[in-house]
Amino acid sequence: MREADAAAIAEAAALLRDGRLVAFPTETVYGLGADATNGNAVAAIFAAKQRPRINPLIVHVTGIAEAGQHVVFSEAARCLAEAFWPGPLTLVLPRRADTPLTLLVSAGLETIAVRAPSHPVARALITATGRPLAAPSANPSGTVSPTRARHVAEGLGNRVDMILDGGATPVGVESTVIGFDGDRPLMLRPGGVPREAIEKIVGLLSAPETGGPITSPGQLSSHYAPRARMRLNALRAETGEVLLGFGAKAEGAALNLSARGDLAEAAANLFAMLRALDAEAEAIAVMPVPMTGLGEAINDRLQRAAAPR
Repeated sequence: MREADAAAIAEAAALLRDGRLVAFPTETVYGLGADATNGNAVAAIFAAKQRPRINPLIVHVTGIAEAGQHVVFSEAARCLAEAFWPGPLTLVLPRRADTPLTLLVSAGLETIAVRAPSHPVARALITATGRPLAAPSANPSGTVSPTRARHVAEGLGNRVDMILDGGATPVGVESTVIGFDGDRPLMLRPGGVPREAIEKIVGLLSAPETGGPITSPGQLSSHYAPRARMRLNALRAETGEVLLGFGAKAEGAALNLSARGDLAEAAANLFAMLRALDAEAEAIAVMPVPMTGLGEAINDRLQRAAAPR
């Protein structure tokens, strides 16, 4: 691991231009980055994570102008980008025919998932590399996402050429992913931008059709999963379980996502606390978390973590 100072960012950018893999912090989680125009480099992401090739990647750019070289913005998509970029919002948009992005990032789709991160290290790295970066979460596929540099080292080890350490990620859950069915906006994955904030701009969000193909990252039914068994909406721990609490009435909780019931604090703590409990317990009981605001993203991750594997 390297502290993410100017020298380390310059070295990381050189590695990326050479087709290597670099893990770096974003405001959501740590990403496993590769030059999104280099097919071999992007293939190395799938190999390092053991990620299914049907699961598309998010391409990270500096902003709307750069994204416009690769995707076609609708009026609604541009309004969302203007409101929430840089930040934890991903837009799934039609691919431009002349984009240099490798087809691997799209997993065979005619759309590309793109976002502009707000983390200063991520932005400096994209700028220094001079190329868009494909970057899913920097962990083995299906496991708990990394919110600290040491989580990346524990999960991927020597499968990554450099890990830039920018401290704990402030948001702690992945980006919200929005797609479009014609003019109809779709919630493809809840995340760091709450549904309510998006709906103020584009109106009510629809759900994608069930049973259809994967159209964006984060749609696998089992994902973000610890080794331990998980039981959700628990009021107390049963024999053999440890309790992950939420709120002031979390008596007996081994850890508490937020004692004051703050959903932003809970989101930031979620993956790190799941990792900590997973290291010591065979089963984790999780107290209820409200479905409002960031609670939708938290519950989405918990439901996928608890899904049959």
